[in-house]
Amino acid sequence: MKINIYYGGRGIIDDPTLLVLSKMTDVFKELNVQVEQYNLFEQKNGITALPGTLKNADGIILASTVEWFGVGGYMHSFLDACWLYGDKDKLTKLYMAPVVMSTTHGEREGMTELQSAWETLGGIPLDGICGYIADTATFERTESYQKLIEKKAENIYRNMNQKMESLPASNQAVKNTVAITKITDLTPQETEQLSRYVSNDEYVQTQKKDIQELSSIFRDKMDKEQAVGKTEDYIERLKNSFKPVASLHAVYQITLIDQTKDKDILIRVDNQNLECKEGESSSFDVHVSMNTSVLDQIISGRMTFQRAFMEGNLKMKGDFKLLRNMDQLFDFK
Repeated sequence: MKINIYYGGRGIIDDPTLLVLSKMTDVFKELNVQVEQYNLFEQKNGITALPGTLKNADGIILASTVEWFGVGGYMHSFLDACWLYGDKDKLTKLYMAPVVMSTTHGEREGMTELQSAWETLGGIPLDGICGYIADTATFERTESYQKLIEKKAENIYRNMNQKMESLPASNQAVKNTVAITKITDLTPQETEQLSRYVSNDEYVQTQKKDIQELSSIFRDKMDKEQAVGKTEDYIERLKNSFKPVASLHAVYQITLIDQTKDKDILIRVDNQNLECKEGESSSFDVHVSMNTSVLDQIISGRMTFQRAFMEGNLKMKGDFKLLRNMDQLFDFK
């Protein structure tokens, strides 16, 4: 006969659950029972693979300590893994005895929670052990407590060995009619690998950095494509709205500060002639810089170059008189 123990506590030295498990293990070994204990806190990255260890067991013990509220996250993770990856046929024949000790309160609720969860999984829950331990040292020295644990362990062994029958539970009915496990294409081993990666902070941070870099590359590419299209629209509107000013010779450069680089608009005016294109010039008479939203307002006729400058939405370098000429050169309607 073999009994597996799954301990969901933190493994601290004065954990009363460990004392109970130690005493129960001694009793089981005296009864020629093979005992194997799995400390979930030591195998937190491989919990998804642990349901495979249930196959060779005749019965199991789920043990945890209530330190503030409930049986703890490790035990819940193990039960989740049993639900997702456990052999349902094996679970229906597997006996489970809960051991829940408390250093605060809630040991009975914790034991009931484990029994209910095991029933929902399809297994057979047995009466277990629960208790409130204020002082571990006193608990260890109290002979009556030790004898009680021995008796409980013997009863657990007897029930598992004799395959004691139990009445049907509503939790099992719910499982059969409503609760359907979502099918996953991942094996427990693949999920374990993913869990190891997720729990590796360095790996997670590297992945986040790579994702950010890729996102930045695609975003810049999209912005660049959009900028090209929008700059071409601006140039077309400027050409269509051109209204020559006699004896005007000037070079204007418009920089859109919220666009990608190398998307400046270069405007050369020579009397009746207009040259408007993308690009920069080392020599210009007026250099203006603004956001695309400001240029959109100017081109739509809701704003002028001069007014945008006066309101601080446009910055310029060069001859202010030539800036005023821009409102005369382009008639946006």
